[in-house]
Amino acid sequence: MSNSIIETAFPDLFTSGYKITSLKSNIYNCIAWATGSEDKLWWPDPNNQYYWPLNVPRTNKLDSFVRAFENLGYNVSTNEKHEEGFEKVALFTKNSEPTHAARQLESGYWTSKLGPQEDIEHFDLKSIEGKHYGKVAVILKRLIK
Repeated sequence: MSNSIIETAFPDLFTSGYKITSLKSNIYNCIAWATGSEDKLWWPDPNNQYYWPLNVPRTNKLDSFVRAFENLGYNVSTNEKHEEGFEKVALFTKNSEPTHAARQLESGYWTSKLGPQEDIEHFDLKSIEGKHYGKVAVILKRLIK
């Protein structure tokens, strides 16, 4: 995806700042990327085509996504601000269904995998809110190991 296509899809990125940090890949998706995985797609599809934690319901409901991250040691947080010693993940929803996950970097910036396209580093979490991903629905955090 070129910068112009990214900026058309997510116009707030242009003003808030971002950079492309990877090549295109359809090996992993935004949920996998938020967990730190680059070797498989994560999604709770009912046909078991993609990876999903065994003890988490395979439903496209926010609660299932929260539980998947709780399996990794995350807990619901009250804010998106950077906190030393913690890593955070933001889950996005549109029409009450999960659409995207972003991970906070040690710098306090955020990283997102844009579908099968590139990964980006974006300086403002909410700069990718809008028609594609909806809005941030929940922030989760865990202690950095």
